[in-house]
Amino acid sequence: MTAVLATVGAVLAAFVLSSAYYAVLASRLAALSPAYAGPRRSAVATVGVELVRNLVLAVVLGVLVARPDLGVGGVVVLALGLWLAFPVVLLTGSVFHERVPIALAAIHAGDWLVKLVVVTQIVAVGY
Repeated sequence: MTAVLATVGAVLAAFVLSSAYYAVLASRLAALSPAYAGPRRSAVATVGVELVRNLVLAVVLGVLVARPDLGVGGVVVLALGLWLAFPVVLLTGSVFHERVPIALAAIHAGDWLVKLVVVTQIVAVGY
């Protein structure tokens, strides 16, 4: 039951933090990419997709942190390592190969940094 509550809490925390993060940076995103300047998808579809994405993230991180020897410091190191290994690597590839503006990639990397550190810490408590 604790794992379920931690997962739900992590999903909601990631959703709220990410929503606030992108809301604050909305005008900057619109200036950097036409994808953010044009018509938006429905709010219902966006909420649904983001909740599912965050659920997958929370469950996978829960499995990764379910080691009793990890400790709080290890959880933070794991979150930072995952951030460097996945979002940062993928985003630098987008910058290099697809000419995505560095500022746009940095915004997305910042969201992933916050999300990974927060979700990893929350699920570590419950798993």
